[in-house]
This record gives sequence, C-alpha cells and structure tokens, in this order.
Amino acid sequence: MTKLLLWAAVAAFIIGGIMLAKSDKQRTETGEWSNALQWGYLLMMVGVFGMLASSMSFTAVLLIFVAFTGIVWLVHKSRLKKDPAHKDTGHFTDYMSGFFPIIFIVFVLRTFIVEPYQIPSSSMRPGLVVGDFILVNKFSYGIRTPIINNVLIDTGKVQRGDVAVFNYPEDPNLNYIKRIVGVPGDTVEYKDKILKVNGETANEQYIGVYSFPRDDDRSQPVAVDRYQTTLSGRSFGILKSPQAPSFDPNTLQGYQDRLNQKGIKSGLSEFCQFAEDGSGFTCKVPEGRYFALGDNRDHSADSRYWGFVDDKLIVGKAFFVWMNFSDFGRIGTSIN
Repeated sequence: MTKLLLWAAVAAFIIGGIMLAKSDKQRTETGEWSNALQWGYLLMMVGVFGMLASSMSFTAVLLIFVAFTGIVWLVHKSRLKKDPAHKDTGHFTDYMSGFFPIIFIVFVLRTFIVEPYQIPSSSMRPGLVVGDFILVNKFSYGIRTPIINNVLIDTGKVQRGDVAVFNYPEDPNLNYIKRIVGVPGDTVEYKDKILKVNGETANEQYIGVYSFPRDDDRSQPVAVDRYQTTLSGRSFGILKSPQAPSFDPNTLQGYQDRLNQKGIKSGLSEFCQFAEDGSGFTCKVPEGRYFALGDNRDHSADSRYWGFVDDKLIVGKAFFVWMNFSDFGRIGTSIN
C-alpha cells in the first residue's frame, strides 16, 4: 500500500508538472490564473506531500509545508506592497501563497489540539473496533514541540487506564493505540491472566462469550470471553482467550531478536522477569516510560512483546468515535 501511494504521488507530481509547463502563464479576463496552471501547482504539491510522507512523519511534512508556504506568503505580501496596483504578477507566489493559511491552521490543530486516527485492528476490542475513526486529544498530555515531542507546557500527565495513541517504538512512523496500565514507578504483574498493579488486583466480572471477525480473514469468527474490569477507578471491557497463556514466549523472543537487530532497546530484559512457560511476568516501569496492553488481551501485540512506551512517543489521549462507515451506531461513542 505504501509503494502504491508513493507511485500515485510521483504520478501526481509528473502530471502536475506537465500541466504547469503547458498552461497559460497570463491572467484571464477575470483576473484569475488559468485552470491548467492552478491544477498543475495543486497536483505538484500533492505529489511532493505524498513523496515526503512516504519517508517522514505527517507532522514533519506539515512543518516543512508550513515553512515553505510561509516564506512564499511573505514574498507575496512584499510584492503586493511594492506594486501600485496591489497585484502580484508572479503566478507562483500569487497562487501558492494562498495555501499558507490553510496549511498553518491544519498544522496547529493537528499538532497541538486534536488528531484523527483510524482503528486498524481488533486489539482494543470490545471498546474499539476495526473501522472506528476516533479523535485524539493532543492537549491532554502537554503542549509538545513538533517532531521532537518534548513537553513545552505541562497540561496533564498520562494516567493509568488511559487509552493512548503513540508512535510505535519499532517504527515511529506508525501509530499504535493501547491502554496504559503502568506509569513510571509502577510494578505491573500479569500472572495467570490476572493483572495486578502495585500489588492491587484489577477485579474482573465475567460478562459472557464475545465473537468478532479475524483481522486477516473476516469470514472466520473468533470466540473469546468478555469481562468487565476496573483499573484505577476506571471501568472498561476486556477480552480473553481461555486457552492462551499470559504471553507467548516464542512471540516475545521473535520481537526481541528483531529489535536487537535494529539496535532498539525495549527495556524488557532490564526491568521485567518472564516465566519460561508463559504463565506470567512482572515489570517495573522505568522513569519516562509506560506499560501498555491491548484490551483484547490475547490478540494484541503490546508492551509484553516490544517493550515500554517512551514519553517522547506519546501522541495523545483517545476520547471520541466520530465515524464508522460499517456501523453508524458507533458515532458519538466515548472512549473509556
């Protein structure tokens, strides 16, 4: 899919360049630039955006576009002041400067206030399902610098029980969503499928059998047990497969081998003890990191396998489902 989008971006850039080259560079009788010229610039911008986004984070690309269009906007304003007719005769600066306010507003909203996110898997069932489009509050965990993501103004801390979106430690260009069950200093124990945090058991009440389609083959349903649990005063649903262990040792080893090859430190070997039979583990959450689990316990790749979530990878707090094209009834669902 990534390669397909990249080729689409390249195609858009080439088509836009051809349209721009062949377009009329003079204003029409109405004072506007020709449609071919405007579409040429637009397609070229889309192409550049897509090509950059294939290798950089969305925030980084937006920042580049804000800086670029901002400079063009300043040049445009300077030309308007110098021209007696208050017109910019340069089609590039005159047309491209109009993108700056739009891109700047999108950048501010997405970077500091709210960011959209689509649920890609069943790892957070029953609360969140595949196809949910959610909103992520960027303000909840502090106003952060773009890209570097360190906190500039403290507006709140990540809390135990929060459903958080963060950059995946192995590939920061990907966003993951999980529930934070351990904050710095916590001792997280998961033994025989029972969660304890700082020695306090997260009590569970059995609800019944829950079925959902497999992510890789939606024609094949999966039946699991549903429970209602409480963590730090928050009540939410979780799913468990009775036959599955607390963690899969082979999966854990596979993740650790891959991370080691990439030179990424998960922290699990330093701060966790795992039972060889997969019956349980205990982790001491280090400073500046969090331990995250999927609510669909046995169908989730989470901190049990790839390690702790660094605070600099935090994106924001999930709080609202604004669309699901497969189930409109989910619109307006709050995220607990």
